[in-house]
Amino acid sequence: MRILFIGDIVGNPGRKATLEFLKVINKSDTTYDFIVANGENAAGGKGITFEIVDQLLASGVSAITTGNHVWDNKDIFDFIDTTPQLIRPANYPTEILGKGSTIVSSVDGDKKLAVINLAGQIFMNRYENPFHALDSILTDVKTETPYAILDFHAEATSEKIAMGWHADGKIGAVIGTHTHVQTADERVLPKGTAYITDVGMTGPHDSVIGSKKEPVVESFLTMMPTRFVVAKDNIRLNAVDIELDDTTGLAESIQRIQYKV
Repeated sequence: MRILFIGDIVGNPGRKATLEFLKVINKSDTTYDFIVANGENAAGGKGITFEIVDQLLASGVSAITTGNHVWDNKDIFDFIDTTPQLIRPANYPTEILGKGSTIVSSVDGDKKLAVINLAGQIFMNRYENPFHALDSILTDVKTETPYAILDFHAEATSEKIAMGWHADGKIGAVIGTHTHVQTADERVLPKGTAYITDVGMTGPHDSVIGSKKEPVVESFLTMMPTRFVVAKDNIRLNAVDIELDDTTGLAESIQRIQYKV
């Protein structure tokens, strides 16, 4: 099984890069059983709209994960419960709208992939323990499919690495998101879980993690609040290509992708 995971899509530049890359894939000999993307910043740098979700799904994306900015566009309250391909971190309180995992089918219907979304606790909101949450979710999804991946949306490198070791051998891949900077530590852990601390950002890379440089630098210099806006230059897609064993659901390989629009 081959999976493409696209890093945090930021604003219109990120959407442009994603759609262009997917068109390039469709015209090539490269095929993916599943395409997953983190879309929590896809609408103007914060949040996501139904139109964007519809556009991504129509372009071939199988599932869309999010993170701490999932609620920034208030329209999401109207459609998250009726869009099973769109998930939010599972370690929100259980009464919150939406789901923290989904099981999606391949185009030919022969394979199913469980996509899980969790948020870290260090330097983040007061989420429930993600380690316990993962174990609980896996107990349920493994009854339906051996194939599962985790988008771990977290700030602290140490917490992400710890999650990788905790999940090793239990899940096909642990893919870090949130910091928008692609790390060079991709590998398959000893028990068969593909891991990367952060898959990176899909959007403008001549920026400060997606925002125009000047207002961000000014804010650091003056310590005054500044309106951040999405940058436009040096648009790139960051992603990982993951191969899972068809029998065990564990990883055979993980490879970083950087694509310049």
